[in-house]
Amino acid sequence: MTPRVILPGATVGVLGSGQLGRMFAIAARRMGYRVHTFSPDTDTPAGQVADLEIVAPYEDLDAVRRFAGQVRVVTFEFENVPAETAAAAAECSQVRPRGEVLHTTQNRLREKRFLVANGFPVAPFREIRSLDDLTKALLEIGPKAILKTAGFGYDGKGQIKIHALSAAEEAWRRMRGQECVLESWIEFEKEVSVVAVRGIDGAFVHYGVVENGHKNHILDLTLAPGRVSPALAAEAIEIARAVLEKLDVAGVLCVEFFVTAGGRLLINELAPRPHNSGHFTVDASVSSQFEQQLRAACGLPLGSVEQLRPAAMANLMGDLWDLGEPNWPAALALPGVKLHLYGKMSARPGRKMGHLTAMAPTVESAAEIVLAARESLVR
Repeated sequence: MTPRVILPGATVGVLGSGQLGRMFAIAARRMGYRVHTFSPDTDTPAGQVADLEIVAPYEDLDAVRRFAGQVRVVTFEFENVPAETAAAAAECSQVRPRGEVLHTTQNRLREKRFLVANGFPVAPFREIRSLDDLTKALLEIGPKAILKTAGFGYDGKGQIKIHALSAAEEAWRRMRGQECVLESWIEFEKEVSVVAVRGIDGAFVHYGVVENGHKNHILDLTLAPGRVSPALAAEAIEIARAVLEKLDVAGVLCVEFFVTAGGRLLINELAPRPHNSGHFTVDASVSSQFEQQLRAACGLPLGSVEQLRPAAMANLMGDLWDLGEPNWPAALALPGVKLHLYGKMSARPGRKMGHLTAMAPTVESAAEIVLAARESLVR
């Protein structure tokens, strides 16, 4: 039986209320939908532009059911929503992507097991539940590795670099007995990602391969298109397609890759929602990743992913506010620069407050412009 299309005028629900939910809500309202958000916080980036902001703990499953009963479809904007919350929402509404997708990707061990079971390329890893596990794993895969919590980690949270076997005890102490995954340290040439979309009918589209630069484990700069060979780009896109198909995703999913010095692709992480590296699509693509999330959730045909011009995106972190309000006119004076602020009430180091996007005839010139614009904010 073909699922019914959810037409404009209907209400869609979002679990989570950060900047991804904000940009989704803007796209949805532009297309004539109403938006309700659900999160434990008030006056949130998404709640500021939604029709209704519901404030309750994710663990309040009765509140989740009431929320889901008032909307036609529920989606989520970050993967750390408890799986039980998604399951409760599914009792009263459609959830897209399915809660099972969330369950797999919100835990690094479950995600790694899924990838290995389906033949996808990943770095060597071991499951860690004790200091003995960690010591044995370091002897097996090498003393240079990274220890990560299995659950609730993003933007570098819950990660410890290990450079020698002698550091094992201290690393395990800092993890406080949490279930972890130990990954072999990869000497990579660059990091890339593919933001892709799959409809409820199995239709697949993608935004190509983009190139990412990180600072303190947080995405700093994205170049679109990424500077990779056509063969590597084709391989990355086919891997992304297979991941979405194996997970049976109806929605947006980002596959993050390492490109090794030998040109091999290794999957780093999956994100079952719009992704920071896809923010350029709001300005540079016919249909943004947020519009695509809405289209997929509502059973509409997917939009065009044509990129209008080469683009670069630079994150704006809370550190930029250290000396006071950034100089927005200086950045906006540069040609082709677009400003996106997320409505967060307080700035702090390491917090994503917004981003700049620049478009230009080449991706290199777009990068030069967006970095110059960001630098001008604090001059």
